[in-house]
Amino acid sequence: MNAKLPVGILVTALLVAGCGGGGGGGGGGGEGGQSASATPKVGLITKTETNPFFVKMKEGAQKSAQANGLELMTAAGKFDGDNATQITAIENMVAAGVKGILITPSDTKAIVPAIKKARDAGVLVIALDTPTEPQDATDALFATDNFKAGELIGQYAKAAMAGKPAKIATLDLAPGITVGQLRHDGFLKGFGVQAGDPSIVCSQDTRGDQAKGQTAMENCLQKAPDINLVYTINEPAALGAHTALKAKGRDKDVLIVSVDGGCTGTKAVQSGQIAATSQQYQLKMAEDGVKAVATFAKGGQKASGYTDTGVTLITDKAVSGVEAKDTTFGLANCWG
Repeated sequence: MNAKLPVGILVTALLVAGCGGGGGGGGGGGEGGQSASATPKVGLITKTETNPFFVKMKEGAQKSAQANGLELMTAAGKFDGDNATQITAIENMVAAGVKGILITPSDTKAIVPAIKKARDAGVLVIALDTPTEPQDATDALFATDNFKAGELIGQYAKAAMAGKPAKIATLDLAPGITVGQLRHDGFLKGFGVQAGDPSIVCSQDTRGDQAKGQTAMENCLQKAPDINLVYTINEPAALGAHTALKAKGRDKDVLIVSVDGGCTGTKAVQSGQIAATSQQYQLKMAEDGVKAVATFAKGGQKASGYTDTGVTLITDKAVSGVEAKDTTFGLANCWG
């Protein structure tokens, strides 16, 4: 998570036919500038540039931008939760004349005023993966149904526990981030408990980071050594939890469930470190988002509402009543 991106924007210019690599080399000035500006621009702002999830999202956006005749500008926060850098990125992209901005908001409430300014300036703004709060602060949302993703692993965990009393640790994201709350609430619903239920013996924030996940699990084990079920916001947090459990000799008797479906996480399901994960498809989010900006740039038609980009439960230990695919499917569709 130690992204070294400076405040501002890392611009990835996708070369278009007829434009030289150096922008014209100083001859003709005016017409060269008009040619460059005639190519519609789309911006992508992710939470970080190091998380494999967002690396793959950027790849999808680059591919789609090239296919749809757009120039892609990209930026990312220095860490998950870095709202200030995302605000700067929005301002810089609007100033650069982008037609649309795709964003995975780090702070789903604090980013809203900056998004409103962009929309007021005529820029189409689409949230990817993480909805803003309120959701209609953006023109559209292309994302996993994060509540459903949590619900699936909650249902799986309930069935896998087979009536055994649960002592649950939830390793969450951070306050104020909608995607984390949706996954957490979905897990509780799927498992059949409510917030504050005595079966939830520990809750810690991890920011989706492996090292923080390990520390959180260590803290939970100190508080409640008899934990037997761990929900994690994502697979890095799950792998951190597994490391802490293994150090205590508990890795074989504690069930870990998670969300994301990255290749590393799916391999961890295959090896038994994680029992199950809900796989999402950020490549599709980015591709569809860029296409929506291209449509807007060419004809003025704005995308609106919510587009569900899908989620699949991945496990090699299927349980009755919960639809799932095995890790062969998961590895064929994973990212990272």
